[in-house]
Amino acid sequence: MLKKSKVNLNEISHNSAMGLVRKVLDMGVLLAEVYIDTVGDPEKYRIKLTEKFPGIKFVVAKKADSLYPVVSGASIVAKVTRDRALRNWVFDETALNMHMKTGSGYPGDPDTKQWLEDHKHPVFGFPTLVRFSWGTCTPFFKDAVEVTWETDEVDEDATNNGSAKRQVKLSSLGFTGFKRKTEEIESSGKGRCKFFQARKLELVRKFQ
Repeated sequence: MLKKSKVNLNEISHNSAMGLVRKVLDMGVLLAEVYIDTVGDPEKYRIKLTEKFPGIKFVVAKKADSLYPVVSGASIVAKVTRDRALRNWVFDETALNMHMKTGSGYPGDPDTKQWLEDHKHPVFGFPTLVRFSWGTCTPFFKDAVEVTWETDEVDEDATNNGSAKRQVKLSSLGFTGFKRKTEEIESSGKGRCKFFQARKLELVRKFQ
């Protein structure tokens, strides 16, 4: 319950596209054909969409924005919408000297790199505006503080006294620059954080 559930960008893009199609259908629009710039394998993506919406013809292609005018137009609308969202972005964080000179957002943009440098934090990483798994963030995590906390996980060979408890390194969770696989180390013996104990919060895997 307390861990992040990782979702890759392909899945996010697919779900967003299907959500848009569903929204249009719910508006009562008679949708016959949909043209999409692929994310991942075009044929697999087309099959996935067709199975979800069997009454619609889907055309999925690489570089579809250069092949089909309707996709070109949608690409322009998407970029304008993104730029507008960034211009009007309101930070959740309240730190001083935060600014929105983000540049284009592309890895090679010096303004984007400078923005990341200006807004990095050794413990918290970046403001919520930034996707931490973005590869461009990796170099900025080399000086990040390594934090550990007690995990709810217990080894299968755990004894009754709980000696098999482990700690999980925060640095391995969510930061691209570190190991993808959760690294476990011997417990400090302190047990779970008092915050979770006091509120009786536990890791939940199954719901009834």
